[in-house]
Amino acid sequence: MEQFEQFLRTHLPKVESFHPHYETALHTMLLAGGKRFRPALLLSVVRAYNTLLLPNAYHVAYAIELLHTYSLIHDDLPVMDNADLRRGVPTLHVQYSDVTAVLVGDALNTYAFEVLAEAPFSDRTRVKLIRELAHNGGLHGMVLGQIIDCHFENQPLSLNEIKLLHINKTAKLIAASLKMGAVIVGEEILASQLYEFGVKLGLLFQVQDDILDATQSAQEAGKPTNNDGDKNSFVTLLGLSEALNKADKLAVDLLEQMQAFEVPLQQELNWLLRDYINRHKD
Repeated sequence: MEQFEQFLRTHLPKVESFHPHYETALHTMLLAGGKRFRPALLLSVVRAYNTLLLPNAYHVAYAIELLHTYSLIHDDLPVMDNADLRRGVPTLHVQYSDVTAVLVGDALNTYAFEVLAEAPFSDRTRVKLIRELAHNGGLHGMVLGQIIDCHFENQPLSLNEIKLLHINKTAKLIAASLKMGAVIVGEEILASQLYEFGVKLGLLFQVQDDILDATQSAQEAGKPTNNDGDKNSFVTLLGLSEALNKADKLAVDLLEQMQAFEVPLQQELNWLLRDYINRHKD
């Protein structure tokens, strides 16, 4: 991921403007780091099948990171989670203003699709990639999950409803990252298999986040914790012990499902997920 990080830093959005901090604000959360988990998933698939396509794939991985970063900026706003820390640094509305955070999020969202539209692939491949990111990151995916989450705060949901919420809010963008990697290397059957795998991986990721919110300090997590008491989290519904059991089961299912993939892909995913698959046990 070191090469991707270098790519990101050399492709930060540039703006000709006399605004005192617009360009700096555009860069702030991108440069704050983060796990780069979604780009890493996409690049793992490409690396497993065609390493020659990796330089081209950085453009697509960057678009995913742009969209994800916009979602975090908006998620932290006072009207949503009202968080003052993200990726270990003060959130944009704290550093600047609510207006700056809203508009920077909007800018990164749309810039993601500009980056995709200019990615060095055929028009047919670019259209497929744009559709996947838009479908899973927009009104059929992440935004749907977010509006359900906000609307039903303080209103308990059933387990199936919470799963649907988090499949949309978290899992679909993770699944899309894997599927988009398969699109890049022309593996259409694998694309569907990876999407299904990614939805389950995204659910595990969310259950783990809920567990870590309940067990870590803000300094350890790099963002506010013990913040889900009024939200429909897996820990709130199931309790910590049962949430841990659910995470264990999802982790075992994912490891079994990985055995069906071709060996190079297994190796790439094993290397990447070794730090994630059981992070709820740390």
